[in-house]
Amino acid sequence: MVGAGLLAAGLGPAPGKARAMSTHADPASEPQWGRGADGQRRADRGDGHFLNPIMAGDHPDPSILKDGDDYYMTFSTFDSYPGLVIWHSRDLVNWRPVGPALTRNIGSVWAPELCKHDGRYFLYIPTKGPNTSWVIWADHIEGPWSDPVDLDLPDHIDPGHAVGEDGSRWLFLSGGDRVRLSDDGLSRIGQPEHVYDPWRYPADWVVEGFSPEGPKIVRRDGYFYLITAVGGTAGPPTGHMVIAARAPSIHGPWENCPANPIVRTVSRDEAWWSRGHATLVEGPAGDWWSVYHGYEKDFWTLGRQTLLDPVEWTTDGWPRMRGGDLSRPLAKPLGGVSGPHGMALSDDFTSLALGAKWNFFKPAPDERARAAVADGALHLAARGRAPSDSSPLLLIAGDRSYRFECDIDIDPGVTAGLILFYDERLYCGLGFDADRFVTHQYGIERARPVNPHGCRMRLRVTNDAHIVTFDTSGDGGESWTRFDRGMEVSGYHHNVRGGFLMLRPGLYAAGSGRARFRNFRFSALS
Repeated sequence: MVGAGLLAAGLGPAPGKARAMSTHADPASEPQWGRGADGQRRADRGDGHFLNPIMAGDHPDPSILKDGDDYYMTFSTFDSYPGLVIWHSRDLVNWRPVGPALTRNIGSVWAPELCKHDGRYFLYIPTKGPNTSWVIWADHIEGPWSDPVDLDLPDHIDPGHAVGEDGSRWLFLSGGDRVRLSDDGLSRIGQPEHVYDPWRYPADWVVEGFSPEGPKIVRRDGYFYLITAVGGTAGPPTGHMVIAARAPSIHGPWENCPANPIVRTVSRDEAWWSRGHATLVEGPAGDWWSVYHGYEKDFWTLGRQTLLDPVEWTTDGWPRMRGGDLSRPLAKPLGGVSGPHGMALSDDFTSLALGAKWNFFKPAPDERARAAVADGALHLAARGRAPSDSSPLLLIAGDRSYRFECDIDIDPGVTAGLILFYDERLYCGLGFDADRFVTHQYGIERARPVNPHGCRMRLRVTNDAHIVTFDTSGDGGESWTRFDRGMEVSGYHHNVRGGFLMLRPGLYAAGSGRARFRNFRFSALS
């Protein structure tokens, strides 16, 4: 069962320690966000305006549900578990975690669909490895969520739930296909069928590939609107885009919007690259908005972040995005109720915030048993030989520059440390055993200089706009020594490695025995 107990958010910056500012740019020349816990950037500026992203860091393929006055949203979580964290808002700008809906590893989760039908919540979940789609359901958004049911859809991703004018239930799928669902939504009827040929962009546009995906259906004023992404998800910044079509019936015929694409990055100079995978949603005051994802200019490492774009309807009944390139503040949706946003990433480990905050990477079925909290410490059983096979615990950090630090003590036979982790083949960081440090770079273990601190020390990692430094302390952070290996990590991202992930801060324990992590502190720098 999932619920409010998973929302422990940790502590803010240590008293008396001012938030340092990155030196890579003049803050006065940058668009200014609001600031939340740990100094993390926040879309809500507090002046009636917001500045994208609404969900900073890796929150791709957003699926949003309007449920009365409440909004719920979830995202692709790939190989992170517990996964499919559901977020709640009442104004479309400020979001708080409800908790994870998926606790059992069923594969790499791609582009889920969150919906509600006849009073019940559903999540349709495509996975890679195995290639199929699943469904889980709950009578309350907080859970408990059911065990996953395999829908046996090996050749499609990105399900979009729709209910026809005759009450029939459907999943629209990648490639312009769809499949009928049973009335209870827990199985499919028949095989997928092709129903829509998406609009095609001009042949000389610079894209990654056609790749029709992310179909989302909304019904308005007698039409079903089908919103689709084409052009490829990453690759060239100008590739990914949003197109629209409509039909008088869920069964078609589908007419492409004459103004397609309705969203596209047209230049690498724009603030947001590869914008796509959109859903239309009615705002609190009855106006319309769209959520979709994009990469932040020069920060592929942060993954695809969630963006909010105002929508207007033309006189001939088509949606048109009004936010431009989303580089400047926009007026907040009217009629909503603002609240706190996000959560602290700092953690005093009085409770174990698995799911909403910490996630295992590619966990084994027994991974949860490795972690426990006691006496203000996270006790983590070691596994594997390095971060690559130890299933590290990771966070989503959405700032361009940040610092994190932690007290670590280890049993003999354990190597533990702090890392920036993309996947098992691409990561960097600093660890130690009782005698030596170990430097992680490019996903391999490199230098092993002598460790003067033994089995206990405080480690600090600073990521200043891709420039990474490490510091060590033998006196709990009263004094620091710069470690003699810095790194540049701007290439630790999808267009180098694949996988659609982000570079995430985290911690690991490898070998045999246990490591204890205390007083984890995260501070956004810009």
